[in-house]
Amino acid sequence: MAMANMINVSGAVARDARVRLKAPVDVVVERGEHVAVVGVNGSGKNLLVELLLGHYPLREGSVEYDFSPSLTNAVYKNVQFISFRDIYGSAEVDYCYQLRWNVHEQTDIPTVADVLGVDEGVRELLQQFGILYIMNEPVVALSSGELRKLQIVKALSCGPRLLILDNPFIGLDADARTMLTALLSSLAVSGSVQIMLLLSSLADVPQFVDSVIPVEDMRVGKKVARESFVLRESQNKNVDNAHLQQMLLSLPVVQEDTVDEVLSFNNVSVKYGTRTILRNISWKVRSGEVWLLGGANGSGKSTLLSLVCADNLQSYACDITLFGRKRGTGESIWDIKKRIGYVSPEMHRSYLRNLPVKEIVASGLFDTIGLYRRPTEEQIEACRFYMDLFGIGHLAEASFLRVSSGEQRLALLARAFVKDPQLLILDEPMHGLDDDNKARVKAIVEAFSRRRGKSVVFVSHYECDAPSTVTHRLVLEKCM
Repeated sequence: MAMANMINVSGAVARDARVRLKAPVDVVVERGEHVAVVGVNGSGKNLLVELLLGHYPLREGSVEYDFSPSLTNAVYKNVQFISFRDIYGSAEVDYCYQLRWNVHEQTDIPTVADVLGVDEGVRELLQQFGILYIMNEPVVALSSGELRKLQIVKALSCGPRLLILDNPFIGLDADARTMLTALLSSLAVSGSVQIMLLLSSLADVPQFVDSVIPVEDMRVGKKVARESFVLRESQNKNVDNAHLQQMLLSLPVVQEDTVDEVLSFNNVSVKYGTRTILRNISWKVRSGEVWLLGGANGSGKSTLLSLVCADNLQSYACDITLFGRKRGTGESIWDIKKRIGYVSPEMHRSYLRNLPVKEIVASGLFDTIGLYRRPTEEQIEACRFYMDLFGIGHLAEASFLRVSSGEQRLALLARAFVKDPQLLILDEPMHGLDDDNKARVKAIVEAFSRRRGKSVVFVSHYECDAPSTVTHRLVLEKCM
C-alpha cells in the first residue's frame, strides 16, 4: 500500500556524530505540499535536508519515500537539490579564483549550451529567466546571479517530483526575484513538482508555501502553517547592534599615505569576444565616500570590482589610478591589495580550504587564499577582535568547510576587515545571511564607514541591505 506522504521521517538519528542533529528528527512532507525550512545560519537546515535525502546512514529511526506515480522511488531520479554552493560553482568545470575574469584565454571550458543542451524546453526556460543570451557563454564566465538562474533551469529541465532550493533568491536582481517567485508559484499551482525552500530570511518566504519547518540550534521543530509562522517570527525581531558599532568606532585610526582620490576609472571598457561587459566607465571614489554599486544581473558589477583588485588581466590595459598611482607603473599585485579589504561571490566560490576558521580570517592579513605566514601576537588579537565582532568567535577552531555557508560568509567578511583597510569592497556581502546577521553586518559597515579615511564600495540587489551612510550611487546598465 502506498504511503499517504511523499517523505516520512520518523525518529531519525544519523550514525555519524559530526552530522547528527541534537534530537531525533520527525518530519512529514505530504503529497502536494510546498514547504520552507527556515532557520538562522548554522541552525542545521542543510543537515536536515541531507537526512531527508538519505545521504547519511541512520543509527536509529527511518526515512521512507513514495514518489508515485513515478516508476521508481530512487531519490536521485525524483529529487533535484540546488545547494548554496551551486550558485558559485558547477560540477562541469573545476573553478579557481580569477578563472572567471580570464576564462576567454582558455579553450576547453564548457558553455551553457554544452551543459544544458539546446532543446526547445531548455530555450524556453532560459527565455523565461531572461538569460537566453548566455547560451554560448562559458559557464564560469557567468555572474553569480546568472549562475543561480542557470542552476534552476538545469534542475527544472530534469522534470523532478521534488525541487529543493537553498536560498534561491540570493544573487538575483529585483526583476529576477519577481520572475523566479512567479515561476515557482506557477509550478506550485500546476502540481507538476513539489517545492522545498531552505531560507535564512523571513522576508524570503513566498506566498505559495503551505508549511514551514523551523530549525533552531540543531533541532527540528514541528511543522506549522506559513501564516502562523510569519506572524510569530515578525513579532520577535528586536536587534540592537549599537555595542558592535561602538567596538569598531573605538579603534584607533592608522594614517598611512592617505590620498584624497582613492580610485579613478577613465573611460574603462571590458570586452570578451563579441560580448561587451563594460563600456566607457568613468568613476572616481574619494576618501570618506560610501558608494552603492547597483545594476541588473550581468551588468558588470563584479567585473568592475575585479579591475580594482587586479584580478582581471584587462585591468592593466585600462586607464585606472588607485591610491594616486596609475595602474601598470611598476606596482605589484600585493601593493594593490594591501590597502583593500574585499569579499565577493567569486571569493566564496573558490575558497574551499579545509582550515580552521581563525586561519581563514588571518589570511586576510596577507591577501592569500590560505595561511602561509605566522601572524604576530598583535595580528592574532586583531583576528580575535573581528571574529567576535562578526559573532563567530566560537568557531575559531572549526573547519571552514564544515561550518554553514552563512558562517563561511561571516568568516570571509572578518577576513576583509582584519587589516583595517582604507578601501573596503563588499560585493553582495549579505548572501545567505539570516535577518539578525544581516543587521549585524549592516551595523558594522556603517560604523566602519564613519571612521576617518575609510572608503566603501557596497554591492547589493536589496535596497534594505545598503548602509545608511551611503553618499554616492553608481548604477551600471547591461551592455547589449
